[in-house]
Amino acid sequence: MRRFLVKRARTENMNDVQPEVELEKRTENVNDAQPEIGVEQPAPSVANEFNPNAIERDPGKRKQICEYPPNIQDQVRRAYILKGPMQPDVQKYHRTEFGSSRSSRAFSKSWYKSYEWIEYSEWKNAAYCFYCFLFKQPGRAEHFGYEVFTKEGFTDWKHASKGFKDHIGGHGSKHNSCVKHSDDYNNQRQSVASTLARASKESEEMYKIRLTCSVSCSRYLMAQGLAFRGHDESATSLNKGNFREMIDLEKTKNEQVRDAFDRGGRNCTMTSGDIQKELAMCCAHEVSKKIMAELGDKQFSVLIDESRDISVKEQMAVMLRFLNDEGKVVERFLALHHVKDTTSNSLKDALYGILDHYKLSISRIRGQGYDGASNMRGEFNGLQKKIIDENPYAFYVHCYAHRLQLVVVSVASSCSSIHDFFEYISLIVTTTTTSCKRRDALIEAQHQDILDRLESGEISTGRGLHQSSTLPRPGDTRWGSHHTTLLRLDQMWSSVLKVHSTVDEYGRGPSQAAGLIEKMESFKFAFILKLMLKLFGITNELSKVLQRKDLNIVLAMELVNDVKARLETFRESGWDNLFGDVQEFCGANSILVPNMDEVIPVRGRSRREGRMVTNLHHYRAEIFYVAIDKICVEMDHRFSEGANCVLDCFSCLDPKDSFSKFNVDKLARLAEIYHEDFSNDDRGTIREQLLTYISQVKRHASFSTCDDVQSLAMKMVETKKNLVFPLVYKLIELALILPVSTASVERAFSAMKIIKNKLRSKINNEWFNDLMICYTERALFKLVDDKDIIRTFTTMKSRRGHLPRDFL
Repeated sequence: MRRFLVKRARTENMNDVQPEVELEKRTENVNDAQPEIGVEQPAPSVANEFNPNAIERDPGKRKQICEYPPNIQDQVRRAYILKGPMQPDVQKYHRTEFGSSRSSRAFSKSWYKSYEWIEYSEWKNAAYCFYCFLFKQPGRAEHFGYEVFTKEGFTDWKHASKGFKDHIGGHGSKHNSCVKHSDDYNNQRQSVASTLARASKESEEMYKIRLTCSVSCSRYLMAQGLAFRGHDESATSLNKGNFREMIDLEKTKNEQVRDAFDRGGRNCTMTSGDIQKELAMCCAHEVSKKIMAELGDKQFSVLIDESRDISVKEQMAVMLRFLNDEGKVVERFLALHHVKDTTSNSLKDALYGILDHYKLSISRIRGQGYDGASNMRGEFNGLQKKIIDENPYAFYVHCYAHRLQLVVVSVASSCSSIHDFFEYISLIVTTTTTSCKRRDALIEAQHQDILDRLESGEISTGRGLHQSSTLPRPGDTRWGSHHTTLLRLDQMWSSVLKVHSTVDEYGRGPSQAAGLIEKMESFKFAFILKLMLKLFGITNELSKVLQRKDLNIVLAMELVNDVKARLETFRESGWDNLFGDVQEFCGANSILVPNMDEVIPVRGRSRREGRMVTNLHHYRAEIFYVAIDKICVEMDHRFSEGANCVLDCFSCLDPKDSFSKFNVDKLARLAEIYHEDFSNDDRGTIREQLLTYISQVKRHASFSTCDDVQSLAMKMVETKKNLVFPLVYKLIELALILPVSTASVERAFSAMKIIKNKLRSKINNEWFNDLMICYTERALFKLVDDKDIIRTFTTMKSRRGHLPRDFL
């Protein structure tokens, strides 16, 4: 028996060895007296590598533990223990008919609380035992339910209570034996290996210092989006990478840390690449736990977009939009997933896999927010259609910011004069910024112009004013880029002309700079510049508001209607002011203003045809009216939610003007549309609750300050009205979680470019996702306690070192 225990201890110790390579020869230290194995094991083969994030969560689909290779079975158990039992919160469980009476029964969510070990498979509509799956002995199925609750699945819902109790059995049952195995397995101190390799208190304290220091360094690097590894991490390297360099910095500043690393076990230094990845995984796990705790059992919307990273991999970002306990809309980053192709079926499978990983049911989705790509918004085969087919309450909303950008792009080519204008803009930007020398000349000219204007008193000084800038290139996919380019050109007008004059004078050969100067100093160019600045100024304000995280669909619709009204007003009475601004600009810049009554040929026609119009008709009818009519038509076409019944009903929740839009019939209609969220009793009583609600909030002074649905929800939570009127608050929640734009996903892609750059282009997908979660959700990451990270790290797998008993 003693020989068997010693052999088993050696086997466990060999499996626990960290794959760290230490070049230095082991020196005498406190841990050398311990019977630890000092020989490093070779790296595992590719076939036996294990990814904890790739395990199958559904009990009906997963492999049995004994089917995995023996050398990774321990890691598989740890991965499942870390994630816990699969207990999805399904909105409506599948019902099964029993007996000749055709009565139907279904799985009950309340069993999760009564039996912590129970798992549910949506794929098989069956129940399983978590502990028996992890620790059952292969080939021993004589006990009731031993195989049923691990392989086949329990489906006799009619006799479920008796079946569960029979499976648990008495004190010495197989189920209770597996539960005891689980408790012993989680207590690493009680293992045979730990008993034989008992660490001293001093070595435990040193291990705690090393681990805590590694966690602190990892947290800093992840929060800043910095790289971990270095090209040469050997002891003689001048740059070992950020992680090891930070460890060395801590060692120079803290003698206790230096002593813990220098005297600690060489095979347990907690600095290897695998340790760094595991720490990142633990940090991401804790951030995700906070997101799931914040979400709870609430409904949510999904925001999805794809983008290519620096290594030419298509990455799909997924975010959740929901209402927190304070009544505030939040958007949280869920995952970044590499997809091999962007077909709707591939995106659907990837989304379902991510939701399944976090135990989120498809039935809880109440909104979808994507861009206008055909694979996303396709009416027949798009991702939104495939999800709606399974969940008809997951209403799709085309990103408002993308739609507005499509309006801007269409206006930029609304007529031939405006189209040519933007062609000249591209040439001006290219000529001015095509080389470093020209860019420097532009900045210097702008600097001198600002100094001259400050001396003349034309402008004043102030913090953040008159910053050095250049001409950005307008892009069809960059929100607000057209307005930014025109605004910079207007501000840097004299500097741009000076650079063009320099290029024409000192260029090696003929250039287009002289011709561009003639175009810029023409009245038509100045007129279209001021017209586009006015139109894009109106849409740019809306574009910035649409990128807010807390914007709701009701407010977005109202803002769009305000923009439409402003455009109509500008068309009716904006000509005189615009023409006056153009004349003032031309006078200040020595541009000749033509006689508006002068006759000129119709644009695109020869003088020989004799088709003539006045300058006034050309600029007013052929440019001014055409541009405004085009943008108004595009706004009506792109933003046509007025005919949408759901959004029209949600607009009745707007608290402005003392709830002037409130309509009981339309709001009661929402309870019929969202049939699954309201019971028959709810639909019968919602009208009376709505009438009582509107009567109270109109008399309540604090609700008079609410200016949108978001502030209304927060005020209801603050005054506890959400508990008094739960059905009304449910309607408000459904209105707020509907997505407006995918700006948050676009910000995630900006973070992706920071984390994965040219020097980090080979980072693997799992580590990349962990880093993205921590970096994107930095606010939540800062709230995570180091002890929670260390606790997860310790539970993940068996470790050679042990922490002091009172540390966790």
